[in-house]
Amino acid sequence: MEREGRAVGAASGELVTIGEFARLSRLSAKALRRYDELGLLRPALVDPVNGYRYYDPAQAEEARLVAWLRRIGMPLSRIGRVAALDAGAAAVEIRAYWARVEAETAARRDLAMYLVDHLSAEGRAMARIPGSTGSTGSTGSTGNAGSAGGAESAGRAGAGLLAIRCAALTDTGVVRTANQDAAFAGPRLLAVADGFGEGGAEASAAAIEALKPSAWGSGGGAPSAADLLNALEDTADSASRAVREAVASCAAPDGSGTTLTAMLWTGSRLGLVHIGDSRAYLLRGGELFRITHDHSLVQSMIDDGSLSREEAASHPQRALLLKALVGEARSAQVAVASRPDVRLQEVLAGDRYLLCSDGLSAVVDEADLRAAVVAADGPEEAVRRLVGLAREAGGPDNVACAVADVVVEEQEQEQEQKQE
Repeated sequence: MEREGRAVGAASGELVTIGEFARLSRLSAKALRRYDELGLLRPALVDPVNGYRYYDPAQAEEARLVAWLRRIGMPLSRIGRVAALDAGAAAVEIRAYWARVEAETAARRDLAMYLVDHLSAEGRAMARIPGSTGSTGSTGSTGNAGSAGGAESAGRAGAGLLAIRCAALTDTGVVRTANQDAAFAGPRLLAVADGFGEGGAEASAAAIEALKPSAWGSGGGAPSAADLLNALEDTADSASRAVREAVASCAAPDGSGTTLTAMLWTGSRLGLVHIGDSRAYLLRGGELFRITHDHSLVQSMIDDGSLSREEAASHPQRALLLKALVGEARSAQVAVASRPDVRLQEVLAGDRYLLCSDGLSAVVDEADLRAAVVAADGPEEAVRRLVGLAREAGGPDNVACAVADVVVEEQEQEQEQKQE
C-alpha cells in the first residue's frame, strides 16, 4: 500500500486517509486525486509537510455524486457548480442538463434520418439512369428527397413557381414598458426572436439581422438539399456569433440572449432555423400543426410525462430555457446551448405559416390561434388579429409574430397589381 493510504494519527480525529475514503465512497484513490486536481472535490485536509490528503467521511456522498455526473457526461465546470448546490437545486440543474442532452440528441437523430432518406432517394434516382453506378456522390436528382420531397414539382404543378406573401408585427404588450422582441418578413426570410436580459433587445435584433445576408439571394436555380443544409448551418452559426457580439458589452453577457425561429425561402423549399421557445406553426388543409419543439425545461417535463400541459402553464420554472442564443456562457441562470436546430420543410401552394414568440403562444391557446389564422384574408390581417388576441389575454409579455402564405407566382403578381 502506498504511504498516502496510511491511517491518520489520533490528533486528526474524524478525518480518514484517502485509502479509507476510497473504500467509503467506492471510488479509486486515483479518481479522488484527479477530482482534487480538477477542483471538483477538495480534501478536508492536506498535510503541509508530506502532502497526504485526508477526507471527512461526510464527503463520501458528494464524491459519489461527482462520479455519477461524470458518467452521464456532464462537463467538469458544470459538475463543480452542481456539487456546490443543495439537493433540490442540484436536482433541477441535473434535469435541465439532461433535457438539453436529449434535445440535442433528438435534433441529431432527426438530421440523421433526413440524411438517410435523402441519400436513399438520391440512390434510387441514380439507379434509374442508364449506365449509372448508383453512387450517392453524384449530383443526381435531389428535389424529391427527405422531408422536402416533391416540394419543387408540387409547387410547379400546372401553375408555375411558388412564392411567399408575408407580414410581420411586434407589440410591447400591456404590461412591459420596453420591447425586446423582433420580427421580420420579406420575400426570402421570415423570422421572430424573443430577447431576454440586459441586452435582450440588441440580441434579438442582431440574430435576425445576421440572417438577412444569408437568405439565399434571388433563388436563381434550385440548390440541392445538401447545399441547403450547409447554408442553414452557416446561417445558424452567423446568428450565434452576432448575438455574442451584440451582448459582449453587457455587465453579464451570459445572462442576455434571444430565442430565434426563422424560415428561409429558396423558391421551392423552406429552411427552418430554431432555438428556444418561440414557435412555428403550419396551417394546411384547415388544420394547424406546430412544427417546432420548445427548448425549455417544462417542455422536457411534458415529454417525459412528469408534467401535463395544463400544469406547465403555471409552472414556476416555465421560463427556463435549455437552449438559446446567448453571450459567453460561464455562469448563466439558464441552461443553454448555442447551436440552433436546422432542417428543411416541405411546402405546398396554399400553406400558411405562423412564427411567434411566447408572448403569443403562452397566453392564447392553439384553438384560438387556428381560428385567427384561418379567418384572416391575408398575412397583414393575420398578424394584426394575433397581436390583438395577445393583448385581449392581458398582454403580459412582448409579442412578435410573422405570417406567410405560399402562393403560385402568378397569383402573387396578380395580388401586387391589385394593391397598386
